[in-house]
Amino acid sequence: MSPIRCAVIGGGAWGTAIADRLARNGHPTTLWAREADVVEAVNTRQENPRFLAGARLSPALRATGVMADALQEARLIVYAAPSHVLRAVVAASAAAVPAGAVLAVATKGIERETLALMTDVVAAEAAGHPVVAVSGPSFAAEVAQGQPTAVVAASSVPAAASLVQDAMSANAFRVYTSDDVIGVELGGALKNVMAVATGIVDGLGLGFNPRAALITRGLAEMTRLGVALGARAETFAGLAGLGDLVLTCTGGLSRNRAVGLAIGGGQSLEQALEGKDSVAEGVLNAQSAKALADRLGVEMPLIEATHRILFDGQSPREAVAELMARDLRAERD
Repeated sequence: MSPIRCAVIGGGAWGTAIADRLARNGHPTTLWAREADVVEAVNTRQENPRFLAGARLSPALRATGVMADALQEARLIVYAAPSHVLRAVVAASAAAVPAGAVLAVATKGIERETLALMTDVVAAEAAGHPVVAVSGPSFAAEVAQGQPTAVVAASSVPAAASLVQDAMSANAFRVYTSDDVIGVELGGALKNVMAVATGIVDGLGLGFNPRAALITRGLAEMTRLGVALGARAETFAGLAGLGDLVLTCTGGLSRNRAVGLAIGGGQSLEQALEGKDSVAEGVLNAQSAKALADRLGVEMPLIEATHRILFDGQSPREAVAELMARDLRAERD
């Protein structure tokens, strides 16, 4: 496609990797970051040591701490701020969003206060623009290294999903399109909670059998909640569901799994999170997912157990024992 002006809002690891990908694809791209040291490092050294250490960024990528500067004349705006601040970030940018811009959402999560999906948050705060969810198995460090990666761009507006697909796709970065926004978003949000749970099991040293069982039953829970919200079950068997779930539950680069490993190894939640710049979305979304399941009356025992461990003080071993003692049932609902 012909080059288009792009803005990426959020200078964390994932936002930086996306901005680098767009710049390497020939699109004039500006990265907005709240942190002055990130802006300085990107502009002077083509790196982001705070959030994406070791990655050499495109010399064409520019960074700024001024939102209006980043958004000027942008045709594609990618929001990659953490879920708990996304609404405030979008609200602060809304007045400067150019008419006709497509808004892509690379943030994965469920807003804790409203239980809204991230695309709904963006649509509410920057109304009148097509919105696209971007999700899938994609560690930022590997994307920045040029490792082969595949993700999904989902929107109710096919042309908007296609624009994101065309802008981001490259030899080592493949983008598929979908119209199941709810399924793609929920897959990206809920897999983080399952990754925390998997890390806890691994931290307890329980072996590979429980890990496989947890991932498989976790996928069943994710699908159950998604269908209750209107998503298609088959979406959870794709990149944004099973693909992202397997990556985040087993990959050594997963922040969420690392938090679970620490808790399974005996640390408190506060100790597991101490000193980390990057957000472990699975901790935040354990609360949101449980609240959403409770609202809809959807049974999600793994989500509930993870919530009890993180916030109610239940020991991981006791939670595992309770899960194994649940009433016997058929595998399929």
